Order: sequence, then structure tokens, then C-alpha cells
Amino acid sequence: MKNYELVFVLKPNTDEETKAAVLNKVKEVVATEGEVETVDTWGNKKLAYPIAKFTEGYYVLVNFKSGIEVPKEIDRNLKINENVIRHMIVVA
Repeated sequence: MKNYELVFVLKPNTDEETKAAVLNKVKEVVATEGEVETVDTWGNKKLAYPIAKFTEGYYVLVNFKSGIEVPKEIDRNLKINENVIRHMIVVA
């Protein structure tokens, strides 16, 4: 298993239930073949440049260990979620 870092940015006007649902979905996918080590919620931060007419975003950092298929599934799930502005997964 490898260590991964995931950072995703949600729309700033997303309600608390949706924020929790996105994070829970990420945790569920990781739990299939790995484990979540830490979750760090950064909150609303100013974006470096406007994305989809938003100047702020809600940032969340997730560190996890998993096999190589889990990041692909997380990427697929975050791409189809309309509340996610950007995301990035890197090997830590």
C-alpha cells in the first residue's frame, strides 16, 4: 500500500450536509482497500484565480493509505460530483 494525499475544493456555498456527504463518500471508497489516516478541514479560502465564477472554495485535505485502484475510484467519484470545483491526488 502507498501513502496518498487528496485535496479537494468544494463550492463555498455548499451546505454542511453536502460537505459531510462528499467526505463520507471519499472515506467509504478508501475503506474498501485501505485506511484514512487524517482529515484536515481548512475551511473557506480565497482561490488563486476564479474557477467557474467562484473566488473562494472550501478546502479539505485527506491523507490515506491504499492500493492503486482506490485513487482511480476517488477521482471518478469527485469528477462527477457537481459540488467539487477541483481535486488532486498525489503519492505522498
